[in-house]
Amino acid sequence: MVTLIKPTFAMEQNAVYCRPQAFTDVSTHYCPGCTHGVAHRLIGEVIDEMGIRENTVGVAPVGCSVFAYNYFNTDFVEAAHGRAPAMATGIKRVLPDKVVFSYQGDGDLASIGMAEIMHAAARGEHITVIFINNAIYGMTGGQMAPTSLPGMKTTSSPNGRDVETQGYPVRMAEMLAQMDGAGYVVRRSLHDPANIRKAKKAIRTAFEVQQHGLGFSLVELLSTCPTNWGMTPVDALGWVNEHMIPAFPLGDYKVSPAVAQIKF
Repeated sequence: MVTLIKPTFAMEQNAVYCRPQAFTDVSTHYCPGCTHGVAHRLIGEVIDEMGIRENTVGVAPVGCSVFAYNYFNTDFVEAAHGRAPAMATGIKRVLPDKVVFSYQGDGDLASIGMAEIMHAAARGEHITVIFINNAIYGMTGGQMAPTSLPGMKTTSSPNGRDVETQGYPVRMAEMLAQMDGAGYVVRRSLHDPANIRKAKKAIRTAFEVQQHGLGFSLVELLSTCPTNWGMTPVDALGWVNEHMIPAFPLGDYKVSPAVAQIKF
C-alpha cells in the first residue's frame, strides 16, 4: 500500500527545485533524455533571477524547439526557418528596452539561417542567441546537420559523414567570435551537473551583455539527441563528453574587455 503525503510548509522550504515562474504549467514534447528541457530550465531560472520576465521577448525557431513559445511564460514570437536573428533584430530595434533572445538549433542557425546569424553578429545587434548544437537534424528524422561529426552516421549519411564529399563540421562559436560586433561568444555543454552550472552562468552573462548594450551575444550549448543518435539517454550524455567536446571544444571564444567587467 502506498501512502501519499501532502507536502507541508517545512517540506516546501527544503525544496531543491521548483518550476520557474518564467515557465508555463505544461508538459513538453521533447523526447526522453533530450537536453532541450535542461536548456529551457536554465533560461527560465535566469529570467526569474534577473527579474525580467515581464520585459523579455523570445523568438522561436523551426526545429525540435519550434514549440518553445508554449513553454515560456514570457512574450514570444515564431520566426520563419532560419530568420530568428532577423526577427529578433527588428524587435530589439523597435523595443530597445526589451530583453530579446532567439533560441535556435543547428539546422535553423547554421544551415538555412547562416547568413542571418553572421550578419546579426557583424552588425553588433544587441540580442542574445541560445544555440543548441546536437550534431543532427532532430525534428525531420535525423539527417546530417552542418555540425555532424566526421564519420557520424545519420539518415542522410548512412555510411558516416565523408569529409571529402560532405565537408567538415561548422564550428559556429569560433566563426562568430571573429565578428567585430560580437561582445560575448562562448560554448558550454549540458552533459553533466558541473557543466550545466557553467552553462547557466554563461546564459546569465549573455543577458547581462545585452542589458549593458555591449553587442551581440551567443551561448552555444552542446546537447543530446538520444532518439536520432540511437542511444539511451545515459549513453548520449557520455557521447557528448567523448565525441562532441573534442570536436567542439568548450570555452570562451569572445569576451570583450567591457564584458569582462560585468559584475552580478
